[in-house]
Amino acid sequence: MRALVQRVSRAQVEVSGEIISSIGLGLLVLLGVAHSDTQLELDFLARKIAKLRIFNDADGKMNLSLPEVGGSLLVVSQFTLLADAKGGNRPSYSHAAKPEQAKALYQAFLDACRALGLPVASGVFAAHMAVHLVNDGPVTIWLDTDTLLPRSPG
Repeated sequence: MRALVQRVSRAQVEVSGEIISSIGLGLLVLLGVAHSDTQLELDFLARKIAKLRIFNDADGKMNLSLPEVGGSLLVVSQFTLLADAKGGNRPSYSHAAKPEQAKALYQAFLDACRALGLPVASGVFAAHMAVHLVNDGPVTIWLDTDTLLPRSPG
């Protein structure tokens, strides 16, 4: 599972010219689901995002998490985060989960974030969306469970 996390002062998602969700201060999370992802990856990633200390404290140091600043999440499914461009100029998406699996894990990710007490807004799975954001900082963090999640050898 991959997430591109952006600290925002505001963000919104439009579908067919209509704003369907928006947040103020918080994190915009673009979420890519791989075919090998499970509940383990999504729970780990939800906890990691909730605990990321990337908001400024009173001294201007990035030391506070989303719950500590009272922020919200806007989570948008984005299968293109699983693109593999090694083989030429047209990316392959063979590592991305099939739509049925990806939608179920995306919904489960939203539920896991809500279970952590985070206010969560979302995009529309598989819709053509216009995502508007004001990246605060800018602060952008790449999270990939393949490299972050501790795995047992062999």
